[in-house]
Amino acid sequence: MAFDVEGEIDSGLACNCSMCGKRGSLLWFVPREKLVLKTPEADMATYTFNKHHIQHRFCDKCGIHVFGEANDPKGNPVAAVNLRVLDGVDLSTIPVHNYDGRAL
Repeated sequence: MAFDVEGEIDSGLACNCSMCGKRGSLLWFVPREKLVLKTPEADMATYTFNKHHIQHRFCDKCGIHVFGEANDPKGNPVAAVNLRVLDGVDLSTIPVHNYDGRAL
């Protein structure tokens, strides 16, 4: 799956919910319009769970979680990009915020 994304990576979010904790995603949130797909949506797999608000997007070939998309509390479309799929990003330099998704 290929895409371009614009923005400055200022932090990552590590969620411990049943899904994020197991897949090990480190999420960077950007306005959805800053993420431009180069792969057709038909070549992506989508999964929703719990309240079905977030569409988790996966590569249909390898199964890697690439990003999720939903609306923020104000109704704005956002993308949660998995920083671990971005080439050339030194994850050791990015501040990580932990989110207790199990508590929800």
